[in-house]
Amino acid sequence: MKILRNYILKEFFSAFLISLFVLTFVMVLGNLIRLAELIVTKGVSLMTAGRLFLYLIPFLFSFILPIATLAAVLLSIGRLSSDNELIAIRAAGINIFRILSPILIVGLILSLFCVILNNQIIPASQHKSREVLIEMGSQNPTAALEAGTFITAFEKFIIFIYHIDGYKMSNIRIYEPQGEDKPPRTIIAKKGEFIILADKKILKLKLMEGTSDEINPRDPENFYKLNFKTYFMNIDFKKQASAKLNKKTKGMNLQELRAQIADFTKKGIDTTPILTEIYKRLSLSFSCLIFVVIGAPFAMITRRREKSINISFAFLIVGFYYLSLIGFEALSLEGVLAPNLAMSMPDLIFGTIGLTLFYKTCLS
Repeated sequence: MKILRNYILKEFFSAFLISLFVLTFVMVLGNLIRLAELIVTKGVSLMTAGRLFLYLIPFLFSFILPIATLAAVLLSIGRLSSDNELIAIRAAGINIFRILSPILIVGLILSLFCVILNNQIIPASQHKSREVLIEMGSQNPTAALEAGTFITAFEKFIIFIYHIDGYKMSNIRIYEPQGEDKPPRTIIAKKGEFIILADKKILKLKLMEGTSDEINPRDPENFYKLNFKTYFMNIDFKKQASAKLNKKTKGMNLQELRAQIADFTKKGIDTTPILTEIYKRLSLSFSCLIFVVIGAPFAMITRRREKSINISFAFLIVGFYYLSLIGFEALSLEGVLAPNLAMSMPDLIFGTIGLTLFYKTCLS
């Protein structure tokens, strides 16, 4: 039994290392081209570009590790199936699950490592990357604007933008905290655009089709809702240099995100995007284990020798998984589903499919 387990683990790790190398090479090459453009067209120093590249690597591995795990399972188990070695093992009266259990344990270990990667290492590297970008000397305040995250770089305002396309944006929420135990002044707009007045150090926002909280002159402690077709507001970014000290949501670890949730809750700000980010990280982390569970039975079903069949399965599974993750993330941000349920759904769906196939192919 030990010899068989070691043999299967050897097959798995051989395929895993090859997949890891190929995926890393492809993803690194694509980003090296982008960094080269910074050096050539923007005049960024080689040292600065190198630092940006190093801080990018952890983020790439958050995708590389799960995909490499799936590819390794499909290739290694697929080869054993195509060579009828699994049939021989079953004929010897050995339960396939006992043979494959070490790979499941490896998938769990990789998932636990990804928890640390997604919640500690990647946020730290993304924050460092932002500091490098600020050091590059850009005085463009739009560097602080990022879709899908709370922007706290500007004084007085906390901004959340769902989509940004160049100088245009859509689904905008702007909060102006009024102090603890007081509701924030809120501006909501369907779309908008921004104009930079660099000489005056002002970011001018043109908001369209929305509502704004305005102070009630008869009762300054309360607001009244104002519907608008077009609304202009100016944001001073003279002190935006301090933005390098402010972490964005994606640059915060789990403890910092929880602290921000507590702070925003006191200020009456919706924390759904932060909760979505937390549960998204957990869901992505356990994708390694999910891919092992769903990949193993798929590989056993495929009995052909062509590796292209298993590679095609890998692309399909990865594509559907990440598409479902994006879809459920949108449902969470829009408030259709609770963040914990929405971001757990991809793992629950693919895990259920995998366990069902696992039962039929390995345990029945």
